[in-house]
Amino acid sequence: MDSQLNRMTHAGVKLLRSGKVRDIYTWQDEIWLVASDRISAYDVIMPTPIPDKGKILTSLSRHWFALTAGICPNHVLGYDLPTGVDLPEFEGRLTRARHCEIFQVECVARGYLAGSGWEEYRTQGTVGGHVVPKGLLESAKLPEPLFTPARKNDHGHDENLTPLEARAALGVERYEELRDLTLKLYGWAADYAAQRGILLADTKLEFGLEASTGRVLLADEIFTPDSSRFWPADTYKPGGPQPSFDKQYLRDYLKTLTTWNKTAPGPHLPPEVVENTKAKYLEALERLK
Repeated sequence: MDSQLNRMTHAGVKLLRSGKVRDIYTWQDEIWLVASDRISAYDVIMPTPIPDKGKILTSLSRHWFALTAGICPNHVLGYDLPTGVDLPEFEGRLTRARHCEIFQVECVARGYLAGSGWEEYRTQGTVGGHVVPKGLLESAKLPEPLFTPARKNDHGHDENLTPLEARAALGVERYEELRDLTLKLYGWAADYAAQRGILLADTKLEFGLEASTGRVLLADEIFTPDSSRFWPADTYKPGGPQPSFDKQYLRDYLKTLTTWNKTAPGPHLPPEVVENTKAKYLEALERLK
């Protein structure tokens, strides 16, 4: 650790903050996002890492950023270390990005009834405050994709917002702009994934405002197993949870633990859970690239 700090200091790389699974640095006028092997579930970071998870997610985000650049500009400047910066542990995990002010609202698109959307529907008959038809089953495809934003919270549960609350938080024009971008990106990615035998059930996107130009930029990570639900199309059957290529496998394992109450610290993960989780992430990468 001391050696890394010395090398970072010499190169002018400064730690800005550590999130649940990514570390954010500054270098000159750039922001650096470094994806770790940490994994979180129920907003708790597990003490056991998933080997190479950060590299897998960076590779997948890199793929999606390149494919969607024509739909929405993004914050990416590059992925390689600059000449003279000796931080090999960042290789394969680094995204060099433009400075932008991230909107404090997660932009969520839902095409299927799952997760907190299913819980809300089951108890209230709505999804993200939107009225949807009665009698839908868990994992059912929604009549049309919905924009269901949430207020960001890096240290706890994100707070789902109704359309009225989201408009108040963002302003009407910005809300409509981000809604339209989110649904357009989701629709494109869902079609792309479907051609590869995968259903994109839902996803979270982040956008930021570039101060120098006023442009809205797509930021953070996109369409990865940490930010999306991916289901195999050939086994899809509404009426219950679906097998997935994301960390739902880990969540399902954690639900079997009677000694953990979903608060920190998280439990240590057995080797088979680590290997199976990594295999899910790798399969998503291989099928989508």
